[in-house]
Amino acid sequence: MGLPPPAVDLPRLAVSSAVGRAGSAGGTRALPEEVAIALTYNRASYAVMMATPLDIEDFGVGFSLNEGVIASPAELADIEAVGVELGIELRMTLTGEAAERTAERRRRIAGPVGCGLCGVESLEEALRPLPQVDAPLTVAREDIGAAVAALGAAQALNRRTRAVHAAGFWHPARGLVAVREDVGRHNALDKLTGALARAGERAAEGMVVISSRVSIEMVQKAAMMGAGILVAVSAPTALAVRSAQAAGLTLVAVAREDGFEVFSEPRRIRT
Repeated sequence: MGLPPPAVDLPRLAVSSAVGRAGSAGGTRALPEEVAIALTYNRASYAVMMATPLDIEDFGVGFSLNEGVIASPAELADIEAVGVELGIELRMTLTGEAAERTAERRRRIAGPVGCGLCGVESLEEALRPLPQVDAPLTVAREDIGAAVAALGAAQALNRRTRAVHAAGFWHPARGLVAVREDVGRHNALDKLTGALARAGERAAEGMVVISSRVSIEMVQKAAMMGAGILVAVSAPTALAVRSAQAAGLTLVAVAREDGFEVFSEPRRIRT
């Protein structure tokens, strides 16, 4: 069974109440697909996430890294996305200590679903201490606007559907290096993590830019990536700010082409 497309055109009735244009008309609208993706390690179920069927291998690698299942892509011996009746099975084969760690963890948790912290075992796990970010990169304020503009221009699936989030990696010397999209903001960032890891890119050498608000799990994933700067177009939660401060992560939010707000570690922004 093949994999579903990332978006489909479905019929809809458009109703207008505008003065002079009141009425209705038939037609279609492109909508992003949302499918169940079962992540399995060594053929044992680990989690089921609702996600867009696009860049699925990147999603598997990034999820595995950000959740601490693997320390590097080298601990994944194989990865395969298989279409099944109810969705997609993402089959990943672990090697060595990663296989042992995951078998033990799988015995302790019930399968998470599509929100960033669902299925964690305890409050301590949900609010786990983050690694200290060690990224010497500094950027000019103009770079923030350039990164935000580049991300918006590169969101191909969102241009078609107006319904998905994006996460991108912007390098000071090379511009926007990678972009990944998904209906879930957490999934988009996992996909970006996987794409960078598979390409041998170091997150500490650039900025992570996201099209969504900043909740704690977005800060957690950015810190796990080793990114020094996380830029978002929307506002953060208070817990996200405190977590970024604790990890030494520079958090920039409410970012537009003409300005932004820095909530933690402003030392990396040359103003």
